[in-house]
Amino acid sequence: MTSVNVPVVESALLEIASRKGIKTGRDRLAEMSPQCGFGELGTCCRTCYMGPCRIDPFGDGPQTGVCGISPDAMVARNMLRETVGGTSSHVGHARHVLLTLRDALDGKAPYEIKGESKVLSLAKIFDVPTEGREIVDVCRDLVNIALEDFGRQDELPNNWISKRAPQAEQQMWKDLGLMYSNPHNEIETAMHASSMGNDADPLSLMMRVLKMSLIDGWSGLALTVDLQDILFGTPEVGFTEAAVGVLEANSVNIATHGHNPVLSEKILYWSERMNSEAVTAGAERINVVGVCCTGNELSMRHGVKLAAHNSQSELILVTGAVDAMVVDIQCIWPQLAQVAKCFDTAFITTDPMVRIPDAHHIPFEPQHADESAQQIVREAIAAFQRRQDKPVDIPQHKSEAVVGLSVEAIVGVLSKLDPDDPLKPVIDNVANGNIFGFAGVVGCSSIRFRDGAMTEEMVKHLLAHNVLVVTTGCTAHILGQAGFLTPGATNLYCGDGLKAVLTALGEAAGLGGPLPPVWHMGACVDNSRVVDLLVAVADRLGVKVGQLPAVGSAPELVQEKAISIGGSFLALGVSCHIAPAPRILGGPMVTQLLTQDLADVTGAVVRVELEAKGAADWMIDHIGEKRAALGLDLATVGAP
Repeated sequence: MTSVNVPVVESALLEIASRKGIKTGRDRLAEMSPQCGFGELGTCCRTCYMGPCRIDPFGDGPQTGVCGISPDAMVARNMLRETVGGTSSHVGHARHVLLTLRDALDGKAPYEIKGESKVLSLAKIFDVPTEGREIVDVCRDLVNIALEDFGRQDELPNNWISKRAPQAEQQMWKDLGLMYSNPHNEIETAMHASSMGNDADPLSLMMRVLKMSLIDGWSGLALTVDLQDILFGTPEVGFTEAAVGVLEANSVNIATHGHNPVLSEKILYWSERMNSEAVTAGAERINVVGVCCTGNELSMRHGVKLAAHNSQSELILVTGAVDAMVVDIQCIWPQLAQVAKCFDTAFITTDPMVRIPDAHHIPFEPQHADESAQQIVREAIAAFQRRQDKPVDIPQHKSEAVVGLSVEAIVGVLSKLDPDDPLKPVIDNVANGNIFGFAGVVGCSSIRFRDGAMTEEMVKHLLAHNVLVVTTGCTAHILGQAGFLTPGATNLYCGDGLKAVLTALGEAAGLGGPLPPVWHMGACVDNSRVVDLLVAVADRLGVKVGQLPAVGSAPELVQEKAISIGGSFLALGVSCHIAPAPRILGGPMVTQLLTQDLADVTGAVVRVELEAKGAADWMIDHIGEKRAALGLDLATVGAP
């Protein structure tokens, strides 16, 4: 099995779509071009009905909105609303999982605690007594602590940020007025403040963006991951495959798509137990594959194969081999229902927030999870029977992938080298330059960047300069399909220093070869694992997170969620690369704040680079500056 270049995978699928007369996202983007320049600059406002207003900050057109709002305030207000959208997605996800866990503990939902070790580690953080107590009772105390955050009106600090976030950064956030209590109250306040006739101070609005990003990071990402690890277990290092070739012509192929494993875990559970029904219907087996972030969730806990990232979600349907695409929330393209109609695919929505015309809606509530999951699996088997003996087009591209590198799994590997001080090998190799630094390459897949393999080319440059890369979300799919999650990629792409470290770690872990040069840490919400890893390294070094030789990158920005996630890294002092530019360029003050002046506030900046090598070069230079500030020798850059 060989690694493949992602454009090869997509070219094969696009050729099939063209041959079958299926219009794709690329076609729709071409029809939409040129896109609105005012919108790209962020100087377009539809907040009130005196508009819509558009400001031309570089020409002779209007210099304010009808109400008199300035370009910077308009840009900042729009960015705040984008950040609220992203934060709401993750906080809503967290609350849904929290209520599911509560109901499971009360015997009202058919789930059980699989992550006892996570319960105990969180109990220590939150000062919950454990000695002589049942794990269910300990977990119930944690649930009540989390529930308190969603209902409190006392203005005391939110539990999940005040206990889970690093203390040094918390003092900075307090000084800046960024600490928060109830996430729902803050979301309400941000929407109110950004409505017409309220906050028009661009600096005030941008500080609200940072606060909203902190809410995303701790009441969204961290809370979700903690709860999902309790319910479904903490991921461990495992092996899987990635790309469209994981579909099987003679099997019932169920593609789980979205973000919430509360659904996909049950689909997998019942697929395994109903396999005989599929065999009776003429199939070899039921083959559950993952699309987008719920694919990452299933992959890192069960080894489920990764079929497609988000911008390939409609393309895998044109194979004719997907019998059911089952979706929950976030990143679900409405066009999927129309493509599914062209084949025998059952396109099934399950969440009341995601109702799409021509989809078959099967309500999925945790209390009735088993019944709904069985119905969904039977719909997939029936779809297989409809398409049986019809030709399918499955491009035979796939790559092996090592997945499931949670912080706990990483520490477990490092413990093989130094049981008493697991992080010491990392610290030593950062100091000597074998690991030049760290890059979190995360986020979406964008059809605006796919043909140029933006993510893959950028990562190649980083690895050649001994930068260790961690990844989440659809970016993890991209890098998995391209072979970066394999031990072989270490020898192929890494500088000598990083190659030596990963080889030693892989041998210690019993892999018989190096660890991959890109570490798969999960779905979008699992960016909190990236933060936890940075916090652990910073604590071991005795520095703040923002002082580490580390940088983040969202090289193919699509979703509002990427804005709020990026903001959470900026609040920690971790600088971020992004492409394309966020919609801020029409506001000179806001642009300067994010690209320069924020360094004096949190220690981080944003950099926009649309070309892979330019992005990697900036990240390497930035890491070098962080190394120099820590007194580490810049000569250890180690470029080949």
